[in-house]
Amino acid sequence: MVSRRLSREAGHRRKFLTIVDDSPECERAIAYASHRAQSTSGAVVLLYVIEPGDFQHWLGVEQIMREEATAAANAALDAHASKVREKLGIEPELVIREGVPTEEIHKLIEEDQDIAILVLAASSSKEGPGPLVASVAGKGAAFPIPVTVVPYSLSDEDIESLA
Repeated sequence: MVSRRLSREAGHRRKFLTIVDDSPECERAIAYASHRAQSTSGAVVLLYVIEPGDFQHWLGVEQIMREEATAAANAALDAHASKVREKLGIEPELVIREGVPTEEIHKLIEEDQDIAILVLAASSSKEGPGPLVASVAGKGAAFPIPVTVVPYSLSDEDIESLA
C-alpha cells in the first residue's frame, strides 16, 4: 500500500522521480522529467542506486569498493544535475541508496509523499526495454505511482514539445 500523495496540497510540489545509471536511455528520462517539472512547476528527484552485490569481499576491500561506488554515484548525479541546472534552471534533489533498485525506488516513493510520477526510458536495444522498464511490465513488480516510459528514440525537441 502506498502512502497518500501530498503533491497537490498547499506547500507541496509534484516530484518527478528518475533513475540515474550508466545506461544511455537514462538521459532521455532525465530530460523528460526535467521538462515536465519545469512546465508544471514541479521538482525533479534523481536517484542513483548502488547495488550491494558489488561488495561481497573482505572488510577492508568492501569499504574501499563502497567508497568508490559512492564517489561514482556522486559524480554521475552531479553531472546530470549540472545539465538540468544549466538547461532549465531547476535544482534537482539528489539521492543515493544502496540496495536492489526496484526495492529502493519503492522505499523512496513511500518516504517522499511528494513523488507522484516515476519517469523511465526504454532502451532501443534488441535485448529489450531495459531492466527497470521490464520490471514495470513484469508480474507483481508494479510501482505504486504512475510510470511514464519515454522512448529512447525521442529527440530533445520531441521531449520539449511533449513535456
